[in-house]
Amino acid sequence: MGDMTKRDSATGAIHPVILSGGSGTRLWPLSRECRPKQLHCLIGSESLLQETAARAAEWSAPLIVSNEEHRFQIAEQMRQAGIAPRALIIEPSARNTAPAAAVAALLLAEEDPSARMLVMPSDHAIRDVAAFRAAVEACAAAVGDDRLACLGVTPTRPHTGYGYVERTPEPVAPGVASIVRFVEKPDAARAAEFIESGNFLWNAGIFLFPVAAYLDALAEYRPEMLELCHAAVEEGTRDLDFLRLAEAPFSRIDGDSIDYAVMEHAKDALVAELDAGWSDIGSWSSLHEESPSDPSGNALVGDVTAMDCTGSYLRSDSRLLVAIGLEDLVVVAEDDAVLVARKGEDQRVKDAVADLKARGRKEATLNTTSFRPWGTFQTIDEGPRFHVKHIMVKPGESLSLQMHHHRSEHWIVVEGTAEVTRDEDTFLLFENESVFIRAGQTHRLRNPGKLPLRLIEVQSGAYCGEDDIVRFTDEYGRIKVLSEK
Repeated sequence: MGDMTKRDSATGAIHPVILSGGSGTRLWPLSRECRPKQLHCLIGSESLLQETAARAAEWSAPLIVSNEEHRFQIAEQMRQAGIAPRALIIEPSARNTAPAAAVAALLLAEEDPSARMLVMPSDHAIRDVAAFRAAVEACAAAVGDDRLACLGVTPTRPHTGYGYVERTPEPVAPGVASIVRFVEKPDAARAAEFIESGNFLWNAGIFLFPVAAYLDALAEYRPEMLELCHAAVEEGTRDLDFLRLAEAPFSRIDGDSIDYAVMEHAKDALVAELDAGWSDIGSWSSLHEESPSDPSGNALVGDVTAMDCTGSYLRSDSRLLVAIGLEDLVVVAEDDAVLVARKGEDQRVKDAVADLKARGRKEATLNTTSFRPWGTFQTIDEGPRFHVKHIMVKPGESLSLQMHHHRSEHWIVVEGTAEVTRDEDTFLLFENESVFIRAGQTHRLRNPGKLPLRLIEVQSGAYCGEDDIVRFTDEYGRIKVLSEK
């Protein structure tokens, strides 16, 4: 993590703030709470978060606000992208965007009171980065020291799934106008009227504020929120490369969005037009629109064979998918779940996920592959008294020193070298070698090599849940977190 020092502190410098707390359930079964859409490579070779951070890094190192579940995944993706965040802030609970922006503003105000903060979601796609940068710079030039602004996307059709921003007909600067009002998602007729008028833009949820102006606005409109955010920062703790906000004050915040908490009340707020090939990737249909397609209009992702199909999005990340005679369908195959939907119905995926959660189906929130700071593990098979996993440990990384009360484990190395600690003994295992760990034995697994370590773990016993862990030491500060291996 980059230190909150005086670097990049020229007067009026733009400091990006990336909000990465969403779950993206409309892209289920790929996107789930444990690994939401911003952490996936949906269009190119980088995840949406990595693409957002790369855009942000053109100004300065981004400050990222996230949650406990995704913190190590985000840190690893930033390492892979070669981007050192200014700070990684961990929210103890979700309180919407206004508090997240507030804690970022408080940190930036300590460093550079004259800074402007560019607040943006982590899960949007923007094709024309140069146009995005130009819109942000135009907006920054117009806000001065005391005006709040947002970026509004040039609408391409009367979309009913977005909120709208009405602007004045006369601009205050090239590409920038005063905000008349914000309008929630309209019906089709009103959306058509908005597009016809030429005075409405899609609300992209991207904001640019002078830090002091945003804090002043919160002090006026939501003083209790600001007070609790300040306490959460002041009482927060450093945890490895993370700043963990204090749970007690943060949990008392009455959460709200930036729009409702501040922008709808702000005087002389501005909107800058953004025409840069923007998409929020809010559904499988919108992802289809952003993806390369064959001459029949099909987007084929992964191991897919399509025959006589038209206008369909077909994706399989784990196994062969064969589609025959499909038209305007979305088919997404994961290890443990398959989605089949008409493109016009894919907004209902969120409702399907809610139904799965209500019925206690773990597929609603969990993938078969779980990400840890040391690597990953993938469930191969499981039953009432067993659990089989494929474990990958990154070079130089180590699992915690731990013990299980209710299960034994059998490890078989299939690639690389494993350093195993079992009670008082420490020894090496090579490919095709194995070790048995009885329930109650203290043990640790480490990869001492320069290549990934892969092994098959067979758990057996009365209970094989991930919370059957007594952790003694851990390199990642997880002693109090018993749900992580």
